[in-house]
Amino acid sequence: MTLPDPEMQPEFYRDVPLKRALAWVVDLIVTLALALIGLVFTLFIGAFFFPVLFAVVSIAYRTVMLAKYGATFGMMLTALKWRHLNGRAPDATAALAYSGMHAALWTFFPLQIASIAMILISPYRQGLHDYMLNTTMLHNMAPE
Repeated sequence: MTLPDPEMQPEFYRDVPLKRALAWVVDLIVTLALALIGLVFTLFIGAFFFPVLFAVVSIAYRTVMLAKYGATFGMMLTALKWRHLNGRAPDATAALAYSGMHAALWTFFPLQIASIAMILISPYRQGLHDYMLNTTMLHNMAPE
């Protein structure tokens, strides 16, 4: 199975950039909440290395959600799903690679700006990490 063609069926990719942004905000809130819980479990020692704790929690959260459900909580709320361009659901290795690249893009902010630009102009609405992994986000109404 392949994904819907963006030229023939643009409705599967319409509003994806906005939905990705909204999903990112939701996932940021979820990740922050999980990191704060981790802070409590480390008896606040985690405050000394909170950026690292936050990055680890973010990568773990995204990897688990994407591997198990093909979407994070924010993506589920905005009706997005993550798929390879051939239509199959990515595996846990791809989810870990995606999550790691997502964290790296935020570490090197100019790359994140390039990724956002790619989401806005590419036909499949792929960010830099999507392009490298041959994946994309599309509306959940797409056929399985």
